[in-house]
Amino acid sequence: MAEAKEGLNRSMGVWAGISVVIGTVIGSGIFFKQAQVLETAGGSTAAVLAWVVGGLITLAGGLTISEIGSRIPYTGGIYIYIERIYGKFFGFLAGWAQVFFYAPAIVGSLAAYFGVLFVNFFGLPLGATKWVALAAITLISLMNMLDNRVPSAFSMVTTFIKLLPIVAILIYGLFYGRVDALGQTVNAVSQHGGNFGTAVLATLFAYDGWATLTNMGGEIKNPGKNMPRAIVGGILIVLLAYAGIAFGMMKAMPANEIVKLGDNATYAVVIKAFGDFGGRALSLAILISIAGTLNGKMLAMPRMMYAMAEHRFLPRILMKVNRFKEPVVSILVLALLAGVLLFTISADWLSNLCIFVIWIFYTATFIGLFILRYREKRAGFQQQPAEFVVPLYPIIPLVAILGALFIIISTMITNPWSSLGSICLVLIGIPVYMLIQKRQR
Repeated sequence: MAEAKEGLNRSMGVWAGISVVIGTVIGSGIFFKQAQVLETAGGSTAAVLAWVVGGLITLAGGLTISEIGSRIPYTGGIYIYIERIYGKFFGFLAGWAQVFFYAPAIVGSLAAYFGVLFVNFFGLPLGATKWVALAAITLISLMNMLDNRVPSAFSMVTTFIKLLPIVAILIYGLFYGRVDALGQTVNAVSQHGGNFGTAVLATLFAYDGWATLTNMGGEIKNPGKNMPRAIVGGILIVLLAYAGIAFGMMKAMPANEIVKLGDNATYAVVIKAFGDFGGRALSLAILISIAGTLNGKMLAMPRMMYAMAEHRFLPRILMKVNRFKEPVVSILVLALLAGVLLFTISADWLSNLCIFVIWIFYTATFIGLFILRYREKRAGFQQQPAEFVVPLYPIIPLVAILGALFIIISTMITNPWSSLGSICLVLIGIPVYMLIQKRQR
């Protein structure tokens, strides 16, 4: 499949790609998860280390997928990788789970949370929450119908803004904090506390979203080189930001007080450092951060619909592009599905179900690198030359696989019914696939 036939515009550079990675990973969770990770880890040193370990596992996954993306530099991300490695059937299931459940649920839940914070920030009636969320989806969808340099620029601006409070908290903690950040213990630990593995698991979910950029392989300039640079660079910046804000928080406030304050801990530190103005500024920064994350999802997710339509798994109309070479119909369909979720069922519930499935496909993709290399070795040549090769092979891909398996197994143990529900959502795609194949024949 020649990329020229896709009709999409290759105009994204490395920095735009890095901003998409950072923008889709860093939402609001980093500002609210500090107490949870600290309480679960049982101490400040273990908490900071949990953020670092989670970041290193994520980096291993990013390096592994970067080589696969270098070998398969097309639009579609995980869907196209699974399809090329395991065949059309498994590729369809990967795309089915993301297009019809994961993507609209994630977009819907982000918009809903944006609506809640927006209404609270401006003192609007609570009844306006869902309408504000729908307006956010609509406006960001319209922006993504322009040349992709526009949403890419928006991503870069919002990424810069969302990093400001993180840097501010780190600097305040380093220069004005009076607490020894490391070596603190938490007196009142939760029932899951004192478990370093559980703390790492919490951080891994906070790092999720880094693979979103792979959906845009057909729009990145020189994707064989630039996509690995963007993924790895973005993950490294996120790792430093997450570990940095954790360290700054515990330098500025005792660990037990952070745990006691829970979700309000970050606000407490900012107000302590910068007063009420700082608290309002942080709220505004979180709003902008969520808008940036929502933009990243709307920028990348419709590309998977586009790729599935190109492979005739979805109606061909989803391939329609406008004069800016943007997949307008796919963007509209995703916006419509997300909007329906806002007014029907809990998007958070559905997204929690689908995150488990996404990690199953991540694991399959990581394993796929070994399959690609085996095929290459067996054939005696490279069918698709790799411009990026993962370092320390096979250690880094194995770390990525073990990290993914850790998430899957832990989720199955802690949430067995949700895990089963996730698998059922995927299995619904089997009769759909069979029907599509029958109609194609």
